[in-house]
Amino acid sequence: MVKAYKSTNSNMLEEELKINKINLDDKIIALGGNPNVGKSTVFNSLTGLNQHTGNWPGKTVTNAHGNYLYKDNNFILVDIPGTYSLMANSIEEEVARDFICFGNPDTTVIVVDGTCLERNLNLVLQTLEITSKVVVCVNLMDEAKRKGISINLDKLSKELGVPVVGTSALHGDGLNHLMDAVLEVSSKDSIPNTLSVIYDEPIEEALGEVQDIIKLKFQNTLNSRWLALKIIDGDKTLLTSINKYLNFDLTKEEDIIKKVDEVREFLSKKHIDSDTFRDKVVSKLVTISESISNEVVSFKNKNYNNNDRKIDKYLTSKKFGIPIMILLLAIVFWITITGANVPSQLIAKGLFWIEDKLTIFFTSLGTPPFVHGVLVLGIYRTLAWVISVMLPPMAIFFPLFTLLEDLGYLPRIAFNLDNYFKKSCACGKQALTMCMGFGCNAAGIIGCRIIDSPRERLIAIITNNFVPCNGRFPILIAIITMFFSSAIFGPFQSIVSALILTAVIILGVVMTLLISKFLSKTILKGIPSNFTLELPPYRKPQVGKVIVRSIFDRTLFVLGRAVMVAAPAGLIIWVMANITVGDLSILTHCANFFDPFARLIGLDGYILMAFILGFPANEIVIPIIIMSYMSTGSMLELDSLVQLRTLLISNGWTSLTAVCVMLFSLFHWPCATTCLTIRKETQSFKWTMVSFLLPTITGIIICFIVANTARLIGLV
Repeated sequence: MVKAYKSTNSNMLEEELKINKINLDDKIIALGGNPNVGKSTVFNSLTGLNQHTGNWPGKTVTNAHGNYLYKDNNFILVDIPGTYSLMANSIEEEVARDFICFGNPDTTVIVVDGTCLERNLNLVLQTLEITSKVVVCVNLMDEAKRKGISINLDKLSKELGVPVVGTSALHGDGLNHLMDAVLEVSSKDSIPNTLSVIYDEPIEEALGEVQDIIKLKFQNTLNSRWLALKIIDGDKTLLTSINKYLNFDLTKEEDIIKKVDEVREFLSKKHIDSDTFRDKVVSKLVTISESISNEVVSFKNKNYNNNDRKIDKYLTSKKFGIPIMILLLAIVFWITITGANVPSQLIAKGLFWIEDKLTIFFTSLGTPPFVHGVLVLGIYRTLAWVISVMLPPMAIFFPLFTLLEDLGYLPRIAFNLDNYFKKSCACGKQALTMCMGFGCNAAGIIGCRIIDSPRERLIAIITNNFVPCNGRFPILIAIITMFFSSAIFGPFQSIVSALILTAVIILGVVMTLLISKFLSKTILKGIPSNFTLELPPYRKPQVGKVIVRSIFDRTLFVLGRAVMVAAPAGLIIWVMANITVGDLSILTHCANFFDPFARLIGLDGYILMAFILGFPANEIVIPIIIMSYMSTGSMLELDSLVQLRTLLISNGWTSLTAVCVMLFSLFHWPCATTCLTIRKETQSFKWTMVSFLLPTITGIIICFIVANTARLIGLV
């Protein structure tokens, strides 16, 4: 049970925070801090849980928790969202504030970055205004030492009035000392000599009057001084949370409301309106943080971060930022394309060897042909194709992506694209979720949780499918190789393919911006929100952890979802290809039905049917096309792209067909895995349908324009 303030609504808090004590002696520890300070690394090192520790702001958006046994005491550590403030301007700030206020943790540990202490102290001071039971963990002490930064931890502890412990969580240094301090603080009722922030005289006078009346109402269940500050400030989210967790509606307390109105009128006479009030509060926190930092921090070399600034001069410049980003994208694609071929062939060879053995097994049992067809040629063969085609590129792309994340480059991508997304009335964080979509659109959809605004989060979810995922790369790469880079031989062919693929990706990004703008001006109107984007220092990636995390947290997770939807798809494909009506299979009848429409958009009936049947997994589109053209009744692959190109041309393919197939692959409905994820994230069938229809309609319109323009000017 979560220990909460006495209220009729404490069960709601327990249910919402999803934290269960093993016994009443367990101690709940809130773990807070700015993004990029190593908070999740501290959490992982203590609890052993495999929590992702991405090097960009806003990664932790929910409360993760884990147990840690220390000196016969069981601690429940709660990793609250990384945030720069507790003033509830975002979801992260609100969640962090509410847990510290209403979760009633036995101790709140604030993790700060030893390389930039002054900026991090702002959050420490805000936390001390809420509770005195605080331990400050100065992390990244190894990096601070490397940069010539020295911090007097004892003096910092005296200034703040709470324990301060230095750690290097990545190496496990100082964590035992941290837990000693946590154990000591959690065993006390309060710490009496903590730093108190003293504001300007008019604000202090107003605080005193409101604080006196609040003490009578809450009887020390909440810090009356801090609560008075927030009520005068007019923090509506806090009033909502008080009503939600404590079942106490302050807006109905006439004596409090009357007193607040009086002090606001008093402040107004002192030329302090609501905006000025908040500015003075924030300014005082910044001034105190600066003063404390100057007292306890010394530098051997004040130019310690010059190298980062020199690198950012190019990576985030208006002139070089975007070109460098595109070049890195092309390199990642080139490595993925060239590196995935051999393992994909080996996996396919192994899986189809198993298929041969299964065929022998079913034959020896004397099973009817349709049983073998459904189970082996239908379900198993579809799964084999999905795994062999999808696994190698993901196993290469996700680690490369995560390396850039750990290195600290992803925030630079968001910085470079922020202006473009702002012009589209969307959020700059969408750049990060868009990048995740390159590996898997389902993962990109989940990543949209980092966007605070519900409107902007919906825009990011709906448009995420405009960047091709790992499952669409095989289609794009095969067509590019067969029709556009086939005249080039040797290693340059893969380079040309990567460059063309990059151009296709850029088209998808441009369309993402255009559709975001369209949504912002129609069904999702609104003003783009501002967000704080920190450019963290460049750090040496943890290659081993990156590989393990990428494989287990991303690659296998996404592959598992794809396999779940691909199995029933294999059954449907086999049935449609083998059950005949008259002289033609159901698949052929459907293809003939769609053929007139498909030709209007530069395709044919079999191609469109392949995309429809490929809804569970885009990886099976090309095998379905081959199966349809060869009338084999089951999916197969030709020995080389040369044979495939010959087959396609003999069935009416031209360069225009290839272009339209690429465009439709780029702009068409999300796969089943992505649709399920959208439904889960939005909790709305309506927005799932919008996410399905919008890219589909876009793809149809673009293919129609391209195909018929080419025909009108005589290119085909």
